[in-house]
Amino acid sequence: MDERRHGETLDALGVLRSRVADVRLALDPPSARAARVDRAQLLDQIDDYLLPRLRSDAAPLLVVVGGSTGAGKSTLVNSLLGRTVSAAGVLRPTTRWPVLVHHPLDERWFSTDRILPGLPRLTGGDGDVATAGDRGTDGGLAVDREPGARPGLRLVSSDALPLGLALLDAPDIDSVVEENRALATQLLGAGDLWLFVTTAARYADAVPWELLEAAQRRRVHLALVLDRVDAVAVTPVATHLRQMLDAHALHDATILLVPESVPVEGLLPERSVGAVADWLTALGGDPAERAAVIAGTRDGMTRDVLVRAAGVAAAADDQRHADARLRSAATAAYADAVDQVLRATSDGTLLRGEVLARWQDVVGTGEFLRAVEQKVSRARDLLVAAVRGRRAPDPALATAIGHGLEAVVLDAAEEAAERAHAVWRNDASGAALLEGLDLSRSSSELRGQVADQIRAWQSDVLALVEQEGAGKRSAARAVSYGVNGLGATLMVAVFASTGGLTGAEVGIAGGTAVLAQRLLEAVFGDEAVRQLTRRAHERLVERVRAVLGGQAARYTAQLDALGTAEVSGEGVRAAIRDVAACQDAMELARAAGGVAESTPAAGPIGPGPGHLRGGGLDPALLDDATLRAAGPGLADSSATSTSRLRAWWRKMVRGDEPDP
Repeated sequence: MDERRHGETLDALGVLRSRVADVRLALDPPSARAARVDRAQLLDQIDDYLLPRLRSDAAPLLVVVGGSTGAGKSTLVNSLLGRTVSAAGVLRPTTRWPVLVHHPLDERWFSTDRILPGLPRLTGGDGDVATAGDRGTDGGLAVDREPGARPGLRLVSSDALPLGLALLDAPDIDSVVEENRALATQLLGAGDLWLFVTTAARYADAVPWELLEAAQRRRVHLALVLDRVDAVAVTPVATHLRQMLDAHALHDATILLVPESVPVEGLLPERSVGAVADWLTALGGDPAERAAVIAGTRDGMTRDVLVRAAGVAAAADDQRHADARLRSAATAAYADAVDQVLRATSDGTLLRGEVLARWQDVVGTGEFLRAVEQKVSRARDLLVAAVRGRRAPDPALATAIGHGLEAVVLDAAEEAAERAHAVWRNDASGAALLEGLDLSRSSSELRGQVADQIRAWQSDVLALVEQEGAGKRSAARAVSYGVNGLGATLMVAVFASTGGLTGAEVGIAGGTAVLAQRLLEAVFGDEAVRQLTRRAHERLVERVRAVLGGQAARYTAQLDALGTAEVSGEGVRAAIRDVAACQDAMELARAAGGVAESTPAAGPIGPGPGHLRGGGLDPALLDDATLRAAGPGLADSSATSTSRLRAWWRKMVRGDEPDP
């Protein structure tokens, strides 16, 4: 691979990985669940396969042996190597320590964190199964091999494997232990080639085909080992399996047959595993073919990563939209509550009941109110006389105003809480955030907070009266009226209007407004009263918004803690474009013959080592009809093909002359 393109691709892929990792999928819109799975698998694909493979193109081809429980994966691996390196059986002690078998000269590729960096390494030494209590190393530290410890890889060297080829016996894909299923998926994602083992009785099960569809999507090179095949059922089984592969667009998958046989000391007869042994030996001994497999899988997985990343980018946008939707629902509910309070404090609503009664106590009733209708100027004079000291202002007026205002704010807050809660409860993202929280009602501290804010506002009003009267000629007169009395009168002026009142209340409230206005004008003048009323109302708005904003924050704080308001897929999409451009350039250059793939090390030369155990497939298992039905993949594992492979092997490795 061209070094410049190599470096550009590594850099672009590293940026994509970083941006995908930064995407927070904390909310639960419809896209979130699938996106979380895709995000985790995408990061595993990049970390466990793409980055290691790009950094080490010449590393051995890793064949991951996967399959369902009881399919015979470990027995097959042991039989190919001629020794027990992976304990077989349903309850295997090595389930959480899968075995990676490599040629002795290839140990350097696997003893570090080049692949599967999150898994510690254990060395198996001579290739025999480790017993419980054996110790391995994890970055120089002793690691307990006993079942139940965190998962890792046990490395076993075997000179039966060709140089440049390694086998990884993965856990069962349908294990009853969730961690083992996840580990199996992760290990398959780290392989250049899948050797998928199933049986003649279970090859149509749903679980394996879910993973095979993933292989098709990633364009991973795939070979299916059909284990325990009865000679009578070869043709119909092989025909049906090929049809299923074609239906899943796995046209290039190779089918390898292992006939039904009885293991001897845990190993299948050589003839039974001959097709698999010869196929793997041929692949291991052909550096160009290994390079082609590696390049094809790498390209396919890169394309799959780009598709998954696009899905994560879309899900990131959904997170931001969900955040905005929930945030808007909460803030809108409490903004409406503020408006509700402001309407009640500007349309005369507060001048009913207790407040109106206390106001009448201050200014007098009966003759006084009748005088208002007759002559406003005379009413003003009477009111001035009343507050000059001839009639002390009733402190209950300010208290009544406070109580009335408190009730209005609390009612509005309760309605807002119910409204926001209902919207969140009916939204999948919001419902998850409500768990364990009681947000359907206002907080228990709200009543005290509202009372504090109202008292503070009343203090604001008194301060405004003091400030306005301090610099005027009428200051003495204002003092004689009393700051408290003028302050209460200003509150009444803020609230007084005919809006929202009906019947007799209209006249009463209207008269109340006029009286309050005239008294204030007598002290401060027309323009000053207008300014005082405006500023008093603004202070009230600020304090109502503050207290209700605190209630809204009970909702929005949940979103703030997640940080989903800033989540965006645009950064991921930009990284996708960069990786896609690098990948396109590599594929075009390779197609034009301008870039040569790095070639893995060639297989060993010399007798004996490097040939997997097996003597070819029993010719009695196959006939012409079976080969035609199964297609090229199975034909490659036929007796004719294996004879050619054995002849090639004897000539290249053992120095024998080919058969005549």
